[in-house]
Amino acid sequence: MSPIVVTGGTGQLGRQVVRALLDAGREAVVLSRRERPVADGSRFVAVDLRTGAGLGEALSGVDTVVHCASTLTGGDEQAAEKLFGAAKRAGVAHLVNVSIVGVDRIPLPYYKTKLAVERQLEASGLGYTTLRATQFHDLIQFFFAILGRSPVVPVPSIRFQPVDTRDVAVRLAELALAEPAGRVPDFGGPEVRDAKSLARAYFTATGRRRLLVPLRMPGQVMAGFRRGENLVGDRFDGRITFEEFLAERATRRPSRFTDAGGSGG
Repeated sequence: MSPIVVTGGTGQLGRQVVRALLDAGREAVVLSRRERPVADGSRFVAVDLRTGAGLGEALSGVDTVVHCASTLTGGDEQAAEKLFGAAKRAGVAHLVNVSIVGVDRIPLPYYKTKLAVERQLEASGLGYTTLRATQFHDLIQFFFAILGRSPVVPVPSIRFQPVDTRDVAVRLAELALAEPAGRVPDFGGPEVRDAKSLARAYFTATGRRRLLVPLRMPGQVMAGFRRGENLVGDRFDGRITFEEFLAERATRRPSRFTDAGGSGG
């Protein structure tokens, strides 16, 4: 049984995917910019997705890849081109890709990139599965941590359906262990919440008092969020609530959002 390769396996989502695969009894290989010692049963292989250096060797004999690597600073399309091409040449049978709910309806530049990667994968000739997820708890926390530097916090009049990376990771692992399924049903968190209630939860958990001021922001992006294009709607797959996530992080500093989402952005 060949190992499952995880790109972005050192990120917030990728680490959880590796853990879910190990819990399922599968060996995980993490593609990283530099080699690292074996950790928790997973091994690291040095690969540069931007240039494709090391990809051929890393994917040799591999049947399944879970693609979690992403960056807000650009280059995802180029990295995907390198990865998908190398996977095709290596005979990879299944590539699992994580994307974001609403990438085809909300014109954020990062969302446009995620949609472009989806389309690259569809056209690659690879057997694939794409899972779109709602915003991660980590992103909501990061958002309010930044805004909370001021005593007055503007809160947009929009809703979120935040989801925990652990819940998404378990689903991605399930998909990786199954056959290619194309685009599967979107994955949403356990609750739809307005931004103000999430802000209250965050500042209560962190013991800070802030004045929350409703803010209606113009533009097509915010219009998409107001329409709820970032929500799954009738699916509540995640189990871990935002409050439960915050309770676990109560003694930690807000983490830097580097995935994503992953997705989940």
